[in-house]
Amino acid sequence: MIFKLLWDFEINDFVLLLITALTIYVSYYYYKYFTRVNPLPGPLPLPFFGNILQVIWSFKGDALAFYKHCHEEYGDMHEIHGLVRSIVLCRAEYLNDLFSKSAHGTRFPTSKGLEELGIEGKGLFLNSNYKSWIFNHHLFNQAILSPKFTDEAIYWTNKLFNELEVYWNELFLKEEIIKENKNKLDFAAWFHHYTNDMIIKLLTGERSYSMAAYFNTLSDKKSDHPPAIVEDSVKFVQAIRKHVFGHVIFLVVPSLLRRYVPFLKDKANETIQNLKFINQQLDAIIKRRRQEIKETPLNKPLPHDMLTSMITKNTLRDGNYFETGEVTRSMTDTEIRVNLLDGIINGTYKSANMLSYIIYYIAHNPDVKKKMLKEIDYIFQGDKTRPITKDDFYNLNYCEAIVKEVARIFPMMHSLVRCYDEPSEITGYQWPANTMFQVNVNALHDDSDYWKEPNKFNPDRWLVENFEPNKNSFMIFGGGLRTCPGRKLAMIELICLMVLLFRKYEINLVDTNSSIKAISDGILVSCDKFLVEIKPRN
Repeated sequence: MIFKLLWDFEINDFVLLLITALTIYVSYYYYKYFTRVNPLPGPLPLPFFGNILQVIWSFKGDALAFYKHCHEEYGDMHEIHGLVRSIVLCRAEYLNDLFSKSAHGTRFPTSKGLEELGIEGKGLFLNSNYKSWIFNHHLFNQAILSPKFTDEAIYWTNKLFNELEVYWNELFLKEEIIKENKNKLDFAAWFHHYTNDMIIKLLTGERSYSMAAYFNTLSDKKSDHPPAIVEDSVKFVQAIRKHVFGHVIFLVVPSLLRRYVPFLKDKANETIQNLKFINQQLDAIIKRRRQEIKETPLNKPLPHDMLTSMITKNTLRDGNYFETGEVTRSMTDTEIRVNLLDGIINGTYKSANMLSYIIYYIAHNPDVKKKMLKEIDYIFQGDKTRPITKDDFYNLNYCEAIVKEVARIFPMMHSLVRCYDEPSEITGYQWPANTMFQVNVNALHDDSDYWKEPNKFNPDRWLVENFEPNKNSFMIFGGGLRTCPGRKLAMIELICLMVLLFRKYEINLVDTNSSIKAISDGILVSCDKFLVEIKPRN
């Protein structure tokens, strides 16, 4: 009977039915919008798209400009709309309630998109299951904050920079190349490859050869590494990069559109297949490491990478197991795999982008550069080749101040997201469960109530005796319980790389008059092509 009715339908009937359905949906959408709890000022959203089309059309895809406009137009507390309504907070005082409720806060609500990807309730970054998140967070912190991991991070920062210099010497630093003014390189590209190799080694214990692969594309002379393992690295790193951009579809695009709109459906399927490949690669690494651990006698030391720590935690190989008598469960391969993927993504892109902006601000502030070089020369006494040590790292106070000031004036994560699975009182309002909150980090870092001359690049502010930023006014690594667990590793990498670069090389911008190109996906800021000129320092 139903099929007969459908068969008797004419095309006009289908059009009429579609128009009726859309009219009902749009009417319901705006009914919900105009009867929402605690209505706040903000741009009018559109059905299906919220304010996304406004970002694309009015701001040419520049999410940073959109957030700035909304802050100026609608004030310190307003709302914007994507798939869901978000309450945007632009004052440090508003965050006391937000971060005090971290026990229930997640970065994103439970998502069908994340379920489709198989990562809902797993890992750290997108995990909305508090019990699962706290378990992963505890083990991740124990591994990454250990003194042995710090030693490992400093060692590999030195070692991989030595490899980088081999490539640069061949491509950019020969005397004839400098004379011909061909010593220009894409700094952002090189350090995306460097941080790929760095974080993959520290997390998995296995080498990646992203720098070697990039060198091979630029030079007739190839790297010394076997072509097969270089090619494998390329496939894995390309898959990671593809996932970074692809998984956004599962966060911002409704499932209905992902399943039935051809272009979006193809992209979603492509992302799922790509993630399967990544999972297979990580599973193989985990399997190899488990076998290595099994074959290593109990009285022999194990490597200090993150993977080994996650496998051995709460097992007989755990150094604390005997002292505490812990019987807590160990991590499953699935949990380990998602944690590794989270660590690789967050540890690669943020550090590489941040280092590019550090170079940019140093180049535009000669007095800062002079003070930095004075500190470096004092500590290393003109030795341009000896490895950086842990003591060196802790004594580089002005270099640390530069990192913090760059993070203040140009934060890599300009929006922090929190969502609560229970009703909450925040900023004097009662909010229902699953309300989304966003913190406008740029607004906090630019506020003259918290910072003296906020628009001035001034690392010295961090060296004033007893100086501490106002509570919740500085978000270099997030805030609350969900502060980035990789913060120490990031500081080690950034500070050590500044020294390795500037104690030996003169680095200048190819175009000092142009601003650095920033690309934002709404939360993270990425550095596009960034050309510098490099030569040995006199």
